[in-house]
Amino acid sequence: MTSNRPPLIRLARHVGHHSRAVRIAAAYSILNKLADLAPPVLIGMAVDTVVERESSLLANMGVVAAETQLIVLAVLTVLVWGTESLFEYLYAKAWRELAQTVQHELRLEAWTHAQSLDLSWHAERARGEAMSILNDDVNQLERFLDGGANDLLQVSTTAITVGTVFFALSPGVAAWSMAPIPFILVGSFWFQSRIAPLYARVRTDVGRMNAILENSLAGQATVRSYTGEAREVARLQAASDRYRTSNTDAIRVSAAFVPIVRMFILVAFTATLLDGGYRTLAGEMAVGTYSLLVFLTQRLLWPLTKLGQTFDLYQRAMASTARILDLLDVEVQLVDGPTTIGRVDGRLAFETVQFHYLGRGPVLAGLDLTIEAGKTVAVVGATGTGKSTLVRLLNRFHDPVRGQITLDGHPLPSLRLEDLRRNMAVVDQQTFLFPGSVYENILYGRPEATRAEVVEAATAAEAHGFISALPAGYDTRIGEDGNNLSGGQRQRLSLARAVLKDAPILVLDEATSAVDNETEAAIQRSLAQISNGRTTLVIAHRLSTVRDADEIVVLAEGRIVERGQHDALLAQEGAYARLWAVQTGMRTGEDNAAPN
Repeated sequence: MTSNRPPLIRLARHVGHHSRAVRIAAAYSILNKLADLAPPVLIGMAVDTVVERESSLLANMGVVAAETQLIVLAVLTVLVWGTESLFEYLYAKAWRELAQTVQHELRLEAWTHAQSLDLSWHAERARGEAMSILNDDVNQLERFLDGGANDLLQVSTTAITVGTVFFALSPGVAAWSMAPIPFILVGSFWFQSRIAPLYARVRTDVGRMNAILENSLAGQATVRSYTGEAREVARLQAASDRYRTSNTDAIRVSAAFVPIVRMFILVAFTATLLDGGYRTLAGEMAVGTYSLLVFLTQRLLWPLTKLGQTFDLYQRAMASTARILDLLDVEVQLVDGPTTIGRVDGRLAFETVQFHYLGRGPVLAGLDLTIEAGKTVAVVGATGTGKSTLVRLLNRFHDPVRGQITLDGHPLPSLRLEDLRRNMAVVDQQTFLFPGSVYENILYGRPEATRAEVVEAATAAEAHGFISALPAGYDTRIGEDGNNLSGGQRQRLSLARAVLKDAPILVLDEATSAVDNETEAAIQRSLAQISNGRTTLVIAHRLSTVRDADEIVVLAEGRIVERGQHDALLAQEGAYARLWAVQTGMRTGEDNAAPN
């Protein structure tokens, strides 16, 4: 859901708990700018002292001798510069700390929220796009808070302070000096309206480019085996060209701002110089006052040239802020239930469960299946029959369209998600390992476990042998997603992680689909041990891995077409028998299609 409110208003509401820190940082910025505007006043007073001597402003304030006046001005100069430097340090520190804090909080909040969103949300977006929001967009906001906010405050402080002084000293000259400001402000708002959509497009294009890079890096083995390097370069070139074009369009608008502002400033400065000079020559204005106005005109107008850069930074930040807050505004569909549970017995029941993915036909069509606590049930069938969908529904990555799933009699939506998932250990066909050591990857199953328990889990998963043979044993670094290990070794680490979790429900989703026969045999021996006393759901490709299950369920078109034990199903000479015949080479002639 996208909000129609301006991004700055949305951001202010979102980080309102930092309002005190914002006020303090803003106060330091304003005090620094007030101190920065004092030197032109001192210069004017110095000129006044040299020209008027005993008739100067300081003399009228009681400091009569010209030499003493100069000493007083020197002391004031030191104090002013010291004060300016102090507040420059304070505002820089305050804004940077605020920027880092907001950046840190938004990144963590966005990442936490992204992890709570449905898997369908993630499936609709490339990982590079999400990375762009969580990293690049958050950094853009940090850059604005680090410098842009201070620049806007200081320009505003300068305009108000100098304008007040000008109108107090010489309203006529002030009119010339202040004349370009309305035009500059109007031009700035026009500039914002033109450049905002351009930078929104830039952020979108950089997300797409990151997605291509992420995808290509993850698939380097496939890219090289199909000699697709040139095609990947071409894909990146096309995305980078779009990004470059988007940036070029934005640059054309932003680059024109400063030269136009300079022309307005030139007119105002020249008019102030001439009008003030004529008034001084005519005796209508003191020389010191004229010097002060000339210096203040420069202090007022030249900082306006930075508005282009500041607004450029602002628009980049607001485009990024909108993307971050839009992510945070996405509603979580699968929310926690009210019921808290401890360790469950593990009785699972699918009751007339119907399910389909968005834009697709039915995957499950009225499935009824009960898995008693401590039993092992295998689900087999051809591709697309809904086997892996059962795992997603059990983990509440999705909810059924109709029907319900219960755990020990509790409907899954009534349970806290953390409690539900803590009671399940899943070994997926697509093994995911984290960068780090073998030990750290197994420990992920139960972070509070001891090293002895990690070794025990690895032994149960028949992984201890190959781990011990690695260069650093359990402390061996395995590379990105375990690239330094074989497929079978990665799968055994995944199984060890599940064993260490020690959950009462074990779910194996095609856990042996990509391993060799030796590894399959090792995993089979492991499963015979670790499934004892646990409710075990096995989603199987290789039927040899499920022949000892308490019950085998055959799915077809989202429904159960056969169920029973291995020998009984073979005797029926139905769907299971045909799948078994295909895999063992004893074809029945009725169905030669390979199962999933």
